[in-house]
Amino acid sequence: MTLNCKGKLIDLTVPKVMGILNITPDSFYDGGQHKNENAVLKHVELMLHQGATFIDVGAYSSRPNADHVSEAHELKRILPIVNLILKEFPEVLLSIDTFRSQVAKQCIAAGAALVNDISAGKLDHNMLQTIADLHVPYIMMHMKGTPQTMQQQTNYDDIIKDMLFYFSERIAAARQLGIVDIIVDPGFGFAKTLEQNYELLNKLEHFKMIDKPVLVGVSRKSMIYKTLETSAKESLNGTSVLNTIALQKNASILRVHDVKEAMECIKLVESLNA
Repeated sequence: MTLNCKGKLIDLTVPKVMGILNITPDSFYDGGQHKNENAVLKHVELMLHQGATFIDVGAYSSRPNADHVSEAHELKRILPIVNLILKEFPEVLLSIDTFRSQVAKQCIAAGAALVNDISAGKLDHNMLQTIADLHVPYIMMHMKGTPQTMQQQTNYDDIIKDMLFYFSERIAAARQLGIVDIIVDPGFGFAKTLEQNYELLNKLEHFKMIDKPVLVGVSRKSMIYKTLETSAKESLNGTSVLNTIALQKNASILRVHDVKEAMECIKLVESLNA
């Protein structure tokens, strides 16, 4: 499988790493860490040096019960950072973590390469058409409700079947508009209980039938630190364990806070498959 990012073909035969750059003050793990331009550039440089193929920039925290942020404020946060990063690292493949079509449109116009939408187009009905017009890769995640309501929406008849139906419907809608490069994200922690997250990881190989690259984002999430009775700060080892399992179950992209360790997981799993 390949992705066309700004005319560059990214081969996903060997899994890739997406490094997380949160510029929100209230992200669950690294909120408020990147407060100035120097801190942002240093972090991006480190992630690229450690092997990240993509850098995912988000200006709207999607953690459970996060504060709502207006579109104008999201743009005010994210556009200067996109411009800053691309000025310093013009070849970087920036992913824009947003569910708003106008934010996606303006960031892609500024030079970003792909869009990462937690709602798969369900929170902004202009998103799919915008992606089709922009001709960029699109990450569609599974979630019910909004970040503010999702934890009350964890009822499923059969979580895997329900999610496969969800993705088949969203992919069909995207294809109808001419969107070619689609990545699916099962959305660990989004409208899912702790037990459902582990059921999802245990059955991740079922998503092969969608025939699209699968992105997994479990980095330092509560499914790790609640199980281990620890904290997000102490969840790196647990993250590496779950990333390894995800790779063995067909994950093509790991979205992580810790790039070096994720790259090591990929290298070791690839050695098993050599």
